[in-house]
Amino acid sequence: MSNDTSGKTKNLGLSAVLAAIAIQLTIGIAYIWSVFQTGIANSIFGGDNAAAGLTFSLLLAILTIGSVIGGKLAFKYSTRIVVFIGGIILGLGFFLASFVTENTAWLLWVTYGAMGGLGMGFTYSTTIACAQKWFPHKKGFVTGIIVSSLGFGGVVFTPIVEKLIITFGGAGVGEFKTFMVLGAVFLTVCSIGSIFMKNPPEGYMTDAMAGSAASSTTAAPKAYTPSEMLKTPQFYLVTFAFMLSCIGGLMMIGFAKPIAVAKGLEATATVGVLAISMFNSIGRLIWGMISDKLGRKNTIILMLSGTAVFALLVNAAAGYWIYAVIACIGFFYGGLLSNFPSLTADLFGAKHMATNYGFVLLGFGSGAVIASQVAGHFRNVAAQADDISLMFPAFIIAAGCAVTSMMLILILKAVRKKQKEN
Repeated sequence: MSNDTSGKTKNLGLSAVLAAIAIQLTIGIAYIWSVFQTGIANSIFGGDNAAAGLTFSLLLAILTIGSVIGGKLAFKYSTRIVVFIGGIILGLGFFLASFVTENTAWLLWVTYGAMGGLGMGFTYSTTIACAQKWFPHKKGFVTGIIVSSLGFGGVVFTPIVEKLIITFGGAGVGEFKTFMVLGAVFLTVCSIGSIFMKNPPEGYMTDAMAGSAASSTTAAPKAYTPSEMLKTPQFYLVTFAFMLSCIGGLMMIGFAKPIAVAKGLEATATVGVLAISMFNSIGRLIWGMISDKLGRKNTIILMLSGTAVFALLVNAAAGYWIYAVIACIGFFYGGLLSNFPSLTADLFGAKHMATNYGFVLLGFGSGAVIASQVAGHFRNVAAQADDISLMFPAFIIAAGCAVTSMMLILILKAVRKKQKEN
């Protein structure tokens, strides 16, 4: 390969990664539902916070399904087409959400929830898989950069969205025109970004990995199709471990502010939200880099150990120390979200990674439902007694889940399969 050709190829890979970062940063806006929660609950759902919150639950659930569908379409057609279509679905979903009224409250579940989740699913795992293929010897680092962009999107755009809501009429009114603006942003960024989402040429991954010492000890001997992956015990171990590992972080994401308020820090409670958002994003990048050195399994075990310890400290932390605990839980949680995509590629190969990781994400979706139900139950108990310590059992459960997940990762072994001669 000539120097000119090699340089051009590297530029294509860098362009794909930068486009993936821009796309993930933008779609991270869809995760800041808490900014809309109160105004939407009061104006559309008659004060029913559970009904309003179902919108975001649907987005997370449909995202996992969209990742599977998007991955299959990307393999059959191209990543570029799927990301473009995902941007259209996501943008259209938010645009239509701007027309929801109290008489058509269910439409918010369809637009922001279902369409938003499907569009995000189309773009989420496909952009990660494309970037990994360009840098197979630095999967952890590249994945960490991309998924940290998703987390950082919430940090960057939260004040912007809050300002838009105020500009368009305030809580209960301004959310709808804000949806319209965000729909245009999704459509624009995904459409432009999709132009640069192109997989490397045949043989590129083999050449890139040649002589590299960075390949994981769990690397798959061949690329596994989704149907082949589903027949392996490793898939079920990884998916179940993913489900259990994220519960502590998901609990804290949903209840960081109420916990801070209940501990007498109402004046600075938003620091809890900022802490978990920032350290979630930082953790995705740093732990991704660490995993390229220590290996995916060792890194995940370290993060799960930290999650278990700090989940047990939630009740004991007094005063401003609770913010340190919240930040640490977010730091470990973020790292899990950058390492499980890389672990999936290590185990089952990069060729079908977008679809395969979509299936593994079903574990994350299940964990999100479990976390919200368990934490919500104990938060209600604590609220009724006006005693935040009664929420502590939820975090004991989270610590137990982290330890169980650690045990599953410890027994996880590389996939071995006899390859047939053509």
